[in-house]
Amino acid sequence: MLFSPDDLKDFVYERDLGNPGEYPFTRGVYPTMYSGRLWTMRQYAGYGTAEESNKRYKYLLAHGQTGLSVAFDLPTQMGYDSDHPLAEGEVGKTGVAIDTLEDMEILFRDIPLDRVSTSMTINATAAILLAMYIAVAEKQGTSPKILSGTVQNDVLKEYIARGTYIYPPAASTKITVDIISYCSKNLPKWNTISISGYHIREAGATAAQEVAFTLANAIAYVQAVIERAGFEVDSFAPRLSFFFNCHNNFLEEIAKFRAARRCWARVMKRKFQAKDSRSCMLRFHTQTAGSTLTAQEPNNNAIRVALQALAAVLGGTQSLHTNSFDEALALPTEESVKLALRTQQIIAYESSVPQISDPLGGSYCVESLTNKLEEEINNYLEKIEEIGGAFNAIENGYFQKEIHLSAYQYQKDVESRDIKVVGVNSFVTEKGIKKYLTLKVSPKAVAQQLKKLKIIKLKRNSKKIKRVLQNLKQAAINNMNVMEPILDCVRQYATVGEISDTLRGVYGEYRERPLF
Repeated sequence: MLFSPDDLKDFVYERDLGNPGEYPFTRGVYPTMYSGRLWTMRQYAGYGTAEESNKRYKYLLAHGQTGLSVAFDLPTQMGYDSDHPLAEGEVGKTGVAIDTLEDMEILFRDIPLDRVSTSMTINATAAILLAMYIAVAEKQGTSPKILSGTVQNDVLKEYIARGTYIYPPAASTKITVDIISYCSKNLPKWNTISISGYHIREAGATAAQEVAFTLANAIAYVQAVIERAGFEVDSFAPRLSFFFNCHNNFLEEIAKFRAARRCWARVMKRKFQAKDSRSCMLRFHTQTAGSTLTAQEPNNNAIRVALQALAAVLGGTQSLHTNSFDEALALPTEESVKLALRTQQIIAYESSVPQISDPLGGSYCVESLTNKLEEEINNYLEKIEEIGGAFNAIENGYFQKEIHLSAYQYQKDVESRDIKVVGVNSFVTEKGIKKYLTLKVSPKAVAQQLKKLKIIKLKRNSKKIKRVLQNLKQAAINNMNVMEPILDCVRQYATVGEISDTLRGVYGEYRERPLF
């Protein structure tokens, strides 16, 4: 394949590119990009108990990480306490177990929240974990007004791709809007939502689907905030952020990020009449693709991650997590996590790539791929609008069916070897999967978590707990913003499960319909 000027016949620099930091932000959201400031190196971490995860965070910070990213276990994500029957076997496995404010206090012990930014990958229970983070900051003497970080808070993609939802979409979106409204007034430096394409891509979507479905969700959130909270778009849109995947198709991924910025800038300007240029900036975190990691010859994953990380940097990411090579086998060890972080640091400090803003800008290939992806993304956005928007596309299964078809096609291509995966279907030299030293959550850690939760429940004031949970229930019934009542609950050491159950009693639980 060859690209030439013929592939860019209608190319207009000012309309399609502009300089970095200028609308439509194809070349990046800041004029100097990384020569002014490097991306945030934010390794996603958390496992077992808060004590264990606190040690991992300190380890990463000591080795040069520049931001924290918290992984929560499935019970915490689903609004269950560690002692709930459904939590058995899952406590601390995919992230850190957080039951009460005490866990959050331990998680950030000796980590000054006024000097570090924190991203929390949490959705259905986002309001609870954010409230706990605010309460920890207060105990450290840090004003919420100076807290910086992100709460994922994107529950729509849970119905599409991931499944860690609790309440029906309307109720979940109402809570999302409550968080955005509360933070706009009380946490001015906080990114109120991270609208996520990462999990959509992990479920099997194509590059164009990943961006299109993410932007469709973003449009739904913006509309919901304007309609429910009555906010002007420029009063909250500058704090919206995004989260994308980075796969192995190196040049396509670079073009994807550029196309995403351009599409979002035009949506905000044309659809929502945004006047503040910051509202048109698509700022995003990137994680390298977990679904591309292989259990066979796992050392190969370090090379895949390096290429994906470089693509994210060339694509202009603001924040980056690099996967560890052993994540297809288990939770990453300290050594593999350090290597993943070193991958970013070598790109940042040894490659010279960050010294140039958008170094691939003007490439016939990259610009042509960017235009092609923009067209595909816009076609999907038009289709979703015809359906009636993201909510209808979720309810009628449009997103889910499209992703399933793409995932099926990809798997067929791997099995037919039209797509080659080194060490899996090509150049296979090892039989089976070798044993590697992996990290495992100790049963003692789970027992420790359960004991700690039992003690907290005995120590706290049960009358105050009943009162604050009742206040939360009334706020939900009366369609009020639930952030302040949730803050009152966590300050009294109400559990994640108790708060979630109170809201379940008002909003109900969502059950997915069969797609086929």
